[in-house]
Amino acid sequence: MRILVTGSTGYLGEALVRTLRAANHDVRGIDILPSAHTDRVGSVSDRAFVMAAMAGMDAVIHSATLHKPHVATHTKQDFIDTNVTDTLTLLECAAECGANRFIFTSTTSAFGAALSPEDGMPAAWITEEVRPIPKNIYGTTKTAAEDLCALFHRKHGLSCLVLRTARFFPEEDDNKDVRAVYDDTNAKINEFLFRRVDLEDVVSAHLCALDKAPALGFGRYIISATSPFTREDLADLRRDAANTVRRYVGFDACFDKFGWSMFPSIDRVYVNERARSALGWRPRFDFHRVLEQADRGEPIGSGLARLIGKKGYHPVAFEDGPYPVE
Repeated sequence: MRILVTGSTGYLGEALVRTLRAANHDVRGIDILPSAHTDRVGSVSDRAFVMAAMAGMDAVIHSATLHKPHVATHTKQDFIDTNVTDTLTLLECAAECGANRFIFTSTTSAFGAALSPEDGMPAAWITEEVRPIPKNIYGTTKTAAEDLCALFHRKHGLSCLVLRTARFFPEEDDNKDVRAVYDDTNAKINEFLFRRVDLEDVVSAHLCALDKAPALGFGRYIISATSPFTREDLADLRRDAANTVRRYVGFDACFDKFGWSMFPSIDRVYVNERARSALGWRPRFDFHRVLEQADRGEPIGSGLARLIGKKGYHPVAFEDGPYPVE
C-alpha cells in the first residue's frame, strides 16, 4: 500500500514510518522539519505541496498536530490553522487524488471535562458514546477535525477512521504535584490502569485501522491500554484505588521494592473494547505486563518506544517541567 504519513519527524510519525516500511509498504513522510524518516519537507498549509505529496497515494495517516503542550506557547489561531484548516486541506486533497482511506490521529483529551467527575462521584467510564466537553483549544480543534472526517465520509465516500489515543508520550508528567510525589516510572505504570498506552500499540492500532477502513467507512475509537476494571469498580476506584487494583493484580511486592505507591484515586477509565472488536486490535502492553517488566529490572514498555526516545514538543527546554502549562 502507498501511504502518506504527516508529521513523520515527530514521535508517532517516525514510529509509523519505521513500522510501515518494515512491513514493505511504500511510505512517503512529510513534515515541516527534516529527518531520516521525512521524504518531503513542507507545510500542510501549502496546498500545492500537499497535492504533490498526495499524488499516487492509496491512504493517509494524519498524525501531525499541535498538541496539548503547545496550548501555553501557541495562539488559538495557530491551533485552528494547524489542527482544523490543515486537516481540511488533507481531506480535500485525498478526495481529489483518489486516496481511499484516511486515518486521523486524535486524542482522548477531546473528552475534556467529561473525564473529571465532581467530588464524591464515581470514576467516569469513558467509551465512544461519551459526549466530548473540550476544556481548551486543543480539544476543541481535534473534535472539529474529527467532524470534518465524518463530513468527508458522508459527502465524498472517503473512508475515515478516527483514533482517540490516550497519553503515550515519554516525557515526565506535566503536573508538578505528580512529579513531586511519584517517580516517573511509577506514575506511568499507574496510568496503564486507566489512561496510558504504549507507542507500539498506538502504531499497531493505526495499521489495523488502515486495514479495516474500507469496510467500516467511518468510526471513532479509543486507543488505550486494556483496563482490568468493570463498571462495578467505578465508585471504589474513586475512593480507594489501591484496594480496587488488588482485586485484579498484585502489585505491592514490586512497588515496595522500588518505594512506589498507587494513586489514591482514579477518576476515569478509558474503555478500548470497540477498537479491539471493530479493528481487530490487540494491544500488547497493559498494567500487568509493564509491572512484570519493572519487577525484572527492565525498562517498561516497548522496544519501539525506547528506539524513538524523547523528542520533546518545543525547540527549547523549560525549567519548571517538560513544557509550560496553561
